[in-house]
Amino acid sequence: MTDVKVAILGASGWMGRVHTMAYQSFPHFFGTKGGTARVVALVSGHPDAEAELGFRAPGAKILRHWQEAVNDPEVDLIDICLPDNMHYEVAKAALLAGKHVFCEKPLADTAAEARDLADLARAKGLITRVGHAFPRNPVHDRAKEIIEAGEIGEITLFKGCQHIDVYGDPLAPYMWRADGNLAPTGIIGDTGSHVFSFMEFLVGRVSSLIADSYITAPKRPKIDGQDLGGAAPETTEATEWGDVTNPDGTNILCTFENGAKGIVDFSRVATGRKFLQSYEIYGTKGSLLYSFDEVNRLRFYSSADPNGRRGFREIDVGPEHPTYAAFLPLPNFALGYNETKIIEAAEVIRSITTNTPMWPTFQTGHHICQIVDACMDSARQRAWVDIA
Repeated sequence: MTDVKVAILGASGWMGRVHTMAYQSFPHFFGTKGGTARVVALVSGHPDAEAELGFRAPGAKILRHWQEAVNDPEVDLIDICLPDNMHYEVAKAALLAGKHVFCEKPLADTAAEARDLADLARAKGLITRVGHAFPRNPVHDRAKEIIEAGEIGEITLFKGCQHIDVYGDPLAPYMWRADGNLAPTGIIGDTGSHVFSFMEFLVGRVSSLIADSYITAPKRPKIDGQDLGGAAPETTEATEWGDVTNPDGTNILCTFENGAKGIVDFSRVATGRKFLQSYEIYGTKGSLLYSFDEVNRLRFYSSADPNGRRGFREIDVGPEHPTYAAFLPLPNFALGYNETKIIEAAEVIRSITTNTPMWPTFQTGHHICQIVDACMDSARQRAWVDIA
């Protein structure tokens, strides 16, 4: 058994808490054969977080600055759960220090930065991972199996979306994710990248696209202590306002390298949609439909069925899939978001102990950043953009 020593940067935020839990939890489900993790350092810029962080990871060093973790010789893996604009600088420093790196999405603010990180990791022989957890739900492995077996034929059309409504109310409070300095790509890198990860995993690389992005409320009230999902103020008198400087939503048409077409949309302003995520994949012999509302279920249509008996059948992914079986003995007991992060943590540690990269690596993250770049460029130019 190999014990991988982990430092989590941004440990007091939502993702930092989830990642801490995932490293501690995965051996309970996947065992220790692929290695274990020990959280040896938690980094947070919040001076009042020390006691709470110490409770979450007993024995871990509680640090204020990410450089301390990167320079710590005890640390094997740097886990980055920091604001988007810090990903590149921190990941590059960690790679240069000889650390393996797990970075939440988006990998970087630009494709050029992502390319630099992917090249550096390859040159140093280090394991990398990007936090695209949604496709690690075993239901998407089943979708990939069906596609690769040719059961839906050649893919002709991908339709995908992801919507939330945290900014549906024009008075919903300002948050760092709306600041183009901290999150330069806005909803494209934040939410669009999730859809792009499904596209990359199931369909292939995108070769060109045209995108239309928009902001629904250019200013939002700043309210102390309120961030993602915060309630609108009862009054806006004498309120400080923040400028929204990155996209609230984007609509995309695209073409894949294999000739398939795509229609994609995502936003943070879809009032009433607390979390809508779905895709539809159409081929020459059949199709697949997925919705997060039925998180472990696929709908599969096959033209090979007898005429008059054709229709979408439901496939509930269950314990016949080893990843699902690690958690539950029966199908239709849903695996949720936190379980996908536990799966992700187990795969990251196994990648390190076996020196075997697993999807999605920084190479994958680079292509997804290329799509993000193309969306930003296309929306500015109001034109089709090719992806090299």
